[in-house]
Amino acid sequence: MSAWDDTRAPELDVIQDCVHCGFCLPTCPTYALWDEEMDSPRGRIVLIKTGHEPGSELSAELVEHLDRCLGCMACVTACPSGVQYDKLIEDARAQVERNYRRSPAERARRRAIFELFTHPARLRALAPAAAATRRLGLQRLARRQRVRRLAPRLAALAAMTPDTTVRRSLTRLPERFPARGERRGSVALLQGCVQRVFFSHVNEATARVLSAEGFDVHVPRAPRCCGALQLHAGADEEARAAAKRTIEALEQHDRVLVNAAGCGSAMKDYGHVLRDEPEWAERAAAFAAKVQDVSELLAETEPRAERRPVPLRVAYHDACHLAHAQGVRNEPRSLLRSIPELELLEPAEWELCCGSAGIYNLLKPEPAEELGRRKARNLLDTGAEAVAAANPGCALQIAAHSERLGRALPVYHPVELLDRSISG
Repeated sequence: MSAWDDTRAPELDVIQDCVHCGFCLPTCPTYALWDEEMDSPRGRIVLIKTGHEPGSELSAELVEHLDRCLGCMACVTACPSGVQYDKLIEDARAQVERNYRRSPAERARRRAIFELFTHPARLRALAPAAAATRRLGLQRLARRQRVRRLAPRLAALAAMTPDTTVRRSLTRLPERFPARGERRGSVALLQGCVQRVFFSHVNEATARVLSAEGFDVHVPRAPRCCGALQLHAGADEEARAAAKRTIEALEQHDRVLVNAAGCGSAMKDYGHVLRDEPEWAERAAAFAAKVQDVSELLAETEPRAERRPVPLRVAYHDACHLAHAQGVRNEPRSLLRSIPELELLEPAEWELCCGSAGIYNLLKPEPAEELGRRKARNLLDTGAEAVAAANPGCALQIAAHSERLGRALPVYHPVELLDRSISG
């Protein structure tokens, strides 16, 4: 017997690709924080390998080192050997959630997160409370050091409450935005769960831009969630069920566009997620091939709509699941550079995660706070007037920590700035 069971265990062939060269170390946020080998990608790969050894067990220490990983995949970008660490940590976390007995409090915490954040209707029901949290100044209270020390997870949740109105949270978009001018094609836009409630304006801006560029945009209500949060946290069965629902809802479309980095990386990974189910594996791989980040489609399309000036100094933040997991870095930048009078700025340590990382900042608030503060400082040091970031978690994290450092930076999705330019 070994620590890993036979259900989609981390693959030894992938583990053995790692030659322990150390190129991943400077890009790993937890190694940057603690300088501990077992909190680096190559250290975690060693731990994952031990899970295959006869007599090995899922110790609390092994689980803690895996839990500390943000899953940012910066190591995937840095690795000269092409090690697929994303697949290893994804499969290892699923093993942990299936075979390790967490404390009742930890199980309840994770269950509460999934039962809330992956259900848009439940998030909408809490929209008035979220608005009241900001109006009553509870976010400022949550930023006090004593509160963060006594109740770090609650403080993290309060500090990340989106700055949005009840009206915006309750907005439901039309299910179709017709192409303007000559029709170039038809696409489906994933609404997401957190994205559709707290960032519906980003979905609307995305649909408007695509329409202006000649695409029929279908914005179906289903699926409610693509499974990204569950997948990246090891909730394997829930993630697989969400993947199947997403495929069934959207596979009839020629292209499926996403504007949230975490969702896009999960959907492009469906072939791996469902690889061992014969009736789904081929469908999943075919579906994944249709998925694009909105910046990918717009960057490969000759611009049609006129761009008007947007005089603004903007620092671009690379969302980890866009830059590292999907390898999309140039496309958002090219879109921003196409906007007249917009000055694009590059922060230091672009490769380091901001600390949001799906549900990481709710489960590990202390390191998430350190990384958020570090990211906000690097962005502020550019002298930017605003930040462009293509993921809702990043937007909340950067806005909160820049405000804590004394200058709240507005955070826009790149497509919002493009929409502003096109609409004038």
